[in-house]
Amino acid sequence: MKNILRPARLLLCSAVLFSPLSPAQEPAFPWANPAAVQEVAVGTRTDANAAWWGFNAEDVTDSLQAAINSGAKRLLVPYTGQEWVVRPIMLAGNQEITFAPGVVIRAKKNEFHGGGDSLFTGRGVSNLTILGYGATFKMNKPDYQSADYKKAEWRMTLDLTACTNVTVAGLHMDSSGGDGIYLGSKGGDHPYCENITIRDVVCLDHHRQGISVISAVNLLIENSVFSGTKGTAPQAGIDFEPNGPQERLSNCVVRRCQFDNNIGAGIAVYLNAMKGGAPEPISLLFEDCVVRGNGEEGMVVGALTPDGPKGTIEFRNCVAEATRRPAVQVYDKAGEGASVKFTHCSFKGGTDDKGREAVPVIFGIRRTKDPVSFGGVEFEDCHVYTSTDQPAVRVIRRQDSQALTGIKGTLYIHNAHEPMLETPDNLTLPDLKLVKAE
Repeated sequence: MKNILRPARLLLCSAVLFSPLSPAQEPAFPWANPAAVQEVAVGTRTDANAAWWGFNAEDVTDSLQAAINSGAKRLLVPYTGQEWVVRPIMLAGNQEITFAPGVVIRAKKNEFHGGGDSLFTGRGVSNLTILGYGATFKMNKPDYQSADYKKAEWRMTLDLTACTNVTVAGLHMDSSGGDGIYLGSKGGDHPYCENITIRDVVCLDHHRQGISVISAVNLLIENSVFSGTKGTAPQAGIDFEPNGPQERLSNCVVRRCQFDNNIGAGIAVYLNAMKGGAPEPISLLFEDCVVRGNGEEGMVVGALTPDGPKGTIEFRNCVAEATRRPAVQVYDKAGEGASVKFTHCSFKGGTDDKGREAVPVIFGIRRTKDPVSFGGVEFEDCHVYTSTDQPAVRVIRRQDSQALTGIKGTLYIHNAHEPMLETPDNLTLPDLKLVKAE
């Protein structure tokens, strides 16, 4: 996916949008410019300033929505010295929106009562760029969690459903009643988002997830932070969790991102809903990511049933330091399903409120019946750090008949004690090596 940021052009656009008006064009109301709005409407202007449609500090929804709907190819949302207070906004396609440094888009108080009312929503839009270096989107999470609002978990900051060719860069997104960013599908012949780039964003203090990926093809998330999720499960930094077998997770890359201080896991991949035959193999790569200080697992992959998706899930050069749970856990993953690989990663279990250290690596079968086997997990040159005389790796299963196969690789254990692998009923894993680090 190419980088479509164009700083030089943006500076040029800013100069055009803020050029002085002649006396005949001078608006009677600050910012409003009906003449320029008309030029955008007839197509003689392709670059526009959202404030030309007027700016009302109490509620600017209608003006901003009109600017987005105007057909302007490039739209600047300028810094006015006051927050842009809005009700839910719908995005349009074939547009580049730049939120100037210092701009705050604020969800209006006592609004967003609908369970799916999001700050910005895109439904099936294409060719959209949202730039916001130094800009912030803010919602009012405590309000949505109060008794004054119907309980819901879909009041997103940015909701993109079945969208194509979208870039989001530079924004700080805070305190939604759902996810910071949601990438979903709407069924039909295009049940996924496609060609999505999310770069240099911060998603902080959201109700459900920092970001949820339901269905995506060609997704790149890089240089971003997902932190402080707290409200309703799963409360992860990022969660890849399709809603049905028709959805896709293909060529999804998460690179150089940080996931910290979330109540749930830092990174969660849960694929139970894809059982029954996914349309194509999944492909997930997490590279150079740091997962630290989360309330549950650092990185968790679960629920790949025997009839679930094929493909690969890889963690490469990642660091996971969990707080109360394992640094990494893979569970209920059938050997027939997609393979899971950890390459050049390091794991350290955190401690709970009583100072007890978590086992850093856990894998196996948590459910009693399904799947009946577990397999397809590989560790290549991974390092495990522990400080107590306890297992570095724990294997779990619920019944003797549940087989564990295809577990292989090498884990280097950093501890004063000898490496310890805990397995049920003295089960052996001949292809998994625990080596005391020198």
